[in-house]
Amino acid sequence: MEIAIPKLEMKGITKTFPGVKALSNVSLRLFPGEVHALMGENGAGKSTLIKVLTGVYTKDEGTVTLDGRSVEVSTPLEAQNLGISTVYQEVNLCTNLSVVENIFIGHEIMKKGKIDWKEMNRRAEKLLTELNLDIDVSKTLGSYSVAIQQMVAIVRALNVQAKVLILDEPTSSLDLNEVRKLFSVIRKLKNDGLCIVFISHFLDQIYEITDRLTVLRNGEWIGEYKTESLPRYELISKMIGKEFNNSKSITDNLALTNKGDYETVLAAEQLSKTGKIQPFNLELRKGEIMGLAGLLGSGRSELARLLFGADKADSGTVRIKGKKVYLNSPKQAIANNIAFSSENRKSEGIISDLSIRENMILAVQGRKGWFNYISRKRQEEMVDEYIKLLNINPPNPEQLIKNLSGGNQQKVLLARWLLTNPDLLILDEPTRGIDIGAKAEIQKLMLSLSEEGMSIVFISAELEEILRTCSRISVLRDHKKVSELENREEIKQQDIMKEIAGGVG
Repeated sequence: MEIAIPKLEMKGITKTFPGVKALSNVSLRLFPGEVHALMGENGAGKSTLIKVLTGVYTKDEGTVTLDGRSVEVSTPLEAQNLGISTVYQEVNLCTNLSVVENIFIGHEIMKKGKIDWKEMNRRAEKLLTELNLDIDVSKTLGSYSVAIQQMVAIVRALNVQAKVLILDEPTSSLDLNEVRKLFSVIRKLKNDGLCIVFISHFLDQIYEITDRLTVLRNGEWIGEYKTESLPRYELISKMIGKEFNNSKSITDNLALTNKGDYETVLAAEQLSKTGKIQPFNLELRKGEIMGLAGLLGSGRSELARLLFGADKADSGTVRIKGKKVYLNSPKQAIANNIAFSSENRKSEGIISDLSIRENMILAVQGRKGWFNYISRKRQEEMVDEYIKLLNINPPNPEQLIKNLSGGNQQKVLLARWLLTNPDLLILDEPTRGIDIGAKAEIQKLMLSLSEEGMSIVFISAELEEILRTCSRISVLRDHKKVSELENREEIKQQDIMKEIAGGVG
């Protein structure tokens, strides 16, 4: 039976940044003794809502009530004093200090003008024992695992009498056994009547530990649901904004032609990296576009980074055209004719203070070696060709790339890697955040490159895009490749959604 009065309620929360409405009339209800999931894809507004609740941002409109009375949270310290505490994905404690110092920092127990270490140690041990944790509180926090550090962060929050505990991706760096221990703690805190907000991209964990969930999309409130009453594929549909009556828009697609007789360009067998992606097999044939589908945090980018050597695999093998290779760095991947365009266009892609030309020739110059300089004339010839091919605007090669639109910056990054003439091109969200016209041009280019024999790994959160361009689709969930689909005519978006959801409703 649902408790009638929420412990904390946010109503009509609106927050605008210059040119962006991050939250529009969003609500959130938290009840005592419940674990509440905050769900939504990247950019949905989850982080902004939590930052409003914890005083990092000031809301433009709306109300927040705690224990039935209106409150204004202007700073994180005010939030903490009200009993609203957050444990972040990256534990924001001081690993060089002891466990007890971390628990009591800013709230030290004093006796006759001095810190009462004996009493602080006693209370720290008592708090940890209540969570079934037996550790030496005098040791430095850094001497313990990330899982223990997470527990200490929770104890610190409880030590300041938290009423609402926000756990932001708390399991992202934990193994299965550590997750079980954390869930045991969460269940105890829930039984003690605490309100817990649980933010995670792991669907299995959401359905295991949460009682209720709120879905946000593009800064708007989609709805509040009891977890057990909302089928997984319906949750995914609400998160990404796609209903199940969508059919494929393209039926005659050159990416769907039979590639069965084509040579294998790359074969990965039981490739994995602990904490990033579980062992997977993947085979790419010449001229094939392989789509990677899954929710944000499912392991799509982690898989791509292993194939490019941006992350070093812990186990497994990779063969290129039948020959075993070691992809321990991007340099080795590039030497094996693999190219990678990262989803982080700003931080891992463009160099903002360089020109279009300078950004575009970086990879091919790096491949030739910095002492084998490409002449300015040859640079201009190559750059002019791709400016025309990709319709980059403005078409001035000396324009600083930071002055281009997102779509044109993305085209410059594509050109950078196409200039290396790769056998395998890995594209991680190449169409995210760009206009429809630029998106269509990039999709068209992918299909053209496929026809010419280039193999492509394509990551996109838009299932319609995956279905339009890919011949096969690998589905990932919770950092694991869970299935592979041939993109036949009868495959629809809901088929992929159900695979993402674990084949259940």
